[in-house]
Amino acid sequence: MCGFAGFFANEILTQGHSDQVKQGTATLSKRGPDADGFFSDQQVALGHRRLSINDISEQGTQPMSASDDRYQIVFNGEIYNYKSLRQELVTKGFTFKSETDTEVLLYGYIAWGAEVLQRLNGFFAFAIYDSQLREVFVARDRFGIKPLVYAVLADGIAFGSEIKSILPLIGKKEIDREALNLYFELTYIPSPNTIFKGISKLAPGKYLRIGSTGIESHQYYEVPYREEASISKMAEGISALRPLLKKAVTDRLVADVPVGTFLSGGIDSSIITALAAQEHHQIDSFSIGFRDNPYYDETEYALAVAKKWKTNHHVFSLTSEDLLEHAFSAIDYLDEPFADSSALPVFILSKLTKEHVTVALSGDGADEIFSGYNKHEAYSRAGQPSLSNRLIDSLGSLATRLPQSRDSRLADLSRKFSKYHDLLQLSGADRYWMLATFTKEQQRRGVLHPDHFESTKGFSDQLLQGFRADDLNSFLHKDVQLVLPGDMLRKVDSMSMANGLEVRVPFLDHQVVDLAFDLHQSLKLNEKGRKQVLLEAFRNELPAELFNRSKQGFEVPLLDWMRNELKSTLDELVFNRERIEAQGLFNFTYLMVVRQRLHGNNPGDVPILVWQLFVFQKWWNNYFLG
Repeated sequence: MCGFAGFFANEILTQGHSDQVKQGTATLSKRGPDADGFFSDQQVALGHRRLSINDISEQGTQPMSASDDRYQIVFNGEIYNYKSLRQELVTKGFTFKSETDTEVLLYGYIAWGAEVLQRLNGFFAFAIYDSQLREVFVARDRFGIKPLVYAVLADGIAFGSEIKSILPLIGKKEIDREALNLYFELTYIPSPNTIFKGISKLAPGKYLRIGSTGIESHQYYEVPYREEASISKMAEGISALRPLLKKAVTDRLVADVPVGTFLSGGIDSSIITALAAQEHHQIDSFSIGFRDNPYYDETEYALAVAKKWKTNHHVFSLTSEDLLEHAFSAIDYLDEPFADSSALPVFILSKLTKEHVTVALSGDGADEIFSGYNKHEAYSRAGQPSLSNRLIDSLGSLATRLPQSRDSRLADLSRKFSKYHDLLQLSGADRYWMLATFTKEQQRRGVLHPDHFESTKGFSDQLLQGFRADDLNSFLHKDVQLVLPGDMLRKVDSMSMANGLEVRVPFLDHQVVDLAFDLHQSLKLNEKGRKQVLLEAFRNELPAELFNRSKQGFEVPLLDWMRNELKSTLDELVFNRERIEAQGLFNFTYLMVVRQRLHGNNPGDVPILVWQLFVFQKWWNNYFLG
């Protein structure tokens, strides 16, 4: 797990380019705190920061060269099947000087070219320079677990692990209007967009060939979707899933540094912890609890799992003050606006976990492939004719008269009721997009200056091509393309790497994902509830109290903060007329309406919008005023 930056010059690499790559690489010090390295020749500069996981000796330092010095590699990630690939390469005559997966990846590319990507089981972003062909090969893993960005410039092509790592090579910084609109609709910016015009995210499952003739993009993997899932019997699904997930966990326990698990007390992390504990005696597990919000505290369930599997369990008991104390550090690490507020507890969990281990396994990805969210159940229920749907449809206007917010159970119920009523007015792909977004177009049109408002319909239409309204797997397929890399994986990568912690995700082993889309939708969501095949497959591994309980997530007390501790900060950053009018991005008159609602009796989802504005303004300070 590391970070890198690079530049391919169209003609001759200058000293200025080399200095800029070094400067960009230095911004990745938290991602790679253990070592750094640099390579340059007449055309390419490569910089690397290392977090040592496998073979922690100096033999693993990058950039790493092949024995003939023709090739150079910079790599971020882990290849779990590197030992078997190494054996295969040895039979082909390759010799190795280290025990790293980096060297195996390098010689794998030399032996098989782009075909090596089909052989890799892992998560990765890497660049390999061929000095003979004067070409750089850049690739990103199948699901976008690890980040990779690039920019086509007048004098060459920049690429790196984070936006900040290539900014020194960029000239004038400009906001991308489509990205700005998508951010305020989704709370994050999906691939291939970034907040900066001219900088793109390499989409998951793609690779680039960069050479003197320009840049070529190729898709080597697509998230599987089958119109007819081949497995429809629960017993068959269970027998196929169990060995695949067990192997995925076992593969991800291999490291030359301490390994642990995130254990929230939910189903997904509990399964991962149980499987890890079967392979690794007294493995460390880590949870956070919320002392001042027991409704969202799941530590009792995490403790039940830890007790059953005799893990060395650590509970970090937090307050809302602890969250707020770390909020600015978490936001300041971001190189583009990202307003999923659950990033804050992930940041703290990663920070505290790193004090004990360097690698943690998590349960991320299970909800997206096995149907674990409330929205999946709501979508399925909305598509079925029922008396309750007809009643909600006819009575939905009543909910608009009741206070709505996420701040109390009753107000949150009213908010959800109103949202479900709105969902019933739509159909098919429109229902998906509504459930994927947080800010309605009318609200976005109000908050953004007219010069910066733009419809996102072109983006959503392209994403939702081929969407099948009658198949939950089609919904999940879009989640894996959009929400998973744009929000969930982005959150975990940025918040863990801000603390030098590697997080591995067994549910996103590509063989597990391939199987998941072979399972009929009825094995995932049925009358018993969500993620049924997962629950049944690992029922014996879990304490009984974990079943038949509602899903909970990391909730952050945004409304309370905004009305109290953050009130003056918001007035300075978000609701400041002089600042807003000088910036020219937002409509100050509408922002005053937003502020009034925030402090009124019916805030609804306004705190999410205000959090988006707050995160954006903090980011603006760092990248335009800093």
